Amino acid sequence: MKNNFIFLGAIFGALAVGIGAFGAHALKDWLISINQVETFQTASKYHFYHSFSVILIGILVKTKLTKSEKAAKFLIWAGNLHLFGTTIFSGTLYLLCLTNLKWLGAITPIGGILLILGWLFLAISFLDKK
Repeated sequence: MKNNFIFLGAIFGALAVGIGAFGAHALKDWLISINQVETFQTASKYHFYHSFSVILIGILVKTKLTKSEKAAKFLIWAGNLHLFGTTIFSGTLYLLCLTNLKWLGAITPIGGILLILGWLFLAISFLDKK
């Protein structure tokens, strides 16, 4: 079973810091002018939080703290859901802030649903009785 979650979580974390700094400095005046400072901060915050969740899932898979192959599959699903969910959730919010295209906000909840599902899959991975 190939596990790239630690690597991808670390890359996500680096991107979260870089994009957050870019927003706070280079985009500050633009974000204020379109009243999107809070939206950008939300995107950055969720991006950063889920970088840690992906790393945690990678550690759990790598150290085989799971009780069964079934539990490991739930963890892998959780990691993938957090990667895709973060990309969609934070990505659409970042794009909304850069372009001021309000319709992008309609896509954001899809990412949020994927993030919620990722947390549920993580929880389910620890319910396995084996």
